[in-house]
Amino acid sequence: MSVKLKIEGAGDIERALAELARGTAKGVMRRAMRRALQPVAEAADNSAFEIAITSRLTPRQYGQARGDRGPSRVTLYVGPVESDGSPAPHAHLVEFGTGPRTHASGKYVGAVMADPFMRPAWDANLADMLAILRREVWAEIEKAAARAARKATKGTS
Repeated sequence: MSVKLKIEGAGDIERALAELARGTAKGVMRRAMRRALQPVAEAADNSAFEIAITSRLTPRQYGQARGDRGPSRVTLYVGPVESDGSPAPHAHLVEFGTGPRTHASGKYVGAVMADPFMRPAWDANLADMLAILRREVWAEIEKAAARAARKATKGTS
């Protein structure tokens, strides 16, 4: 699932980020987004999985994320992983449940009731997440600008 959010003041943020080097701007966004997604990760409590925030997906997960790459884009994912950090390819079966399942022989093997943990966490924390993101992006931009100014004054002295 890909979600696009509209943030008030995004134009100001984009202009401020454009003044930074692309790598610096991406680092600013990555750090701010990681902090903003933390409440979602904490709220997505499921005893079967740990919840991770990552910028990388395993090759098995790439199909879920088509079209979200680019030189100026920053993408983070929040979702379930096994306790050892490996992907949890069956997590969607817990989140959404299954219908009745039968083997090829006709043997009925049951159904799994949905036990949503990611969507409720996302919905409950959306407003907080946006507020944290706005605050953290500006804080990170100010830190990056201060670092750049210090480097510039060191180079001229």
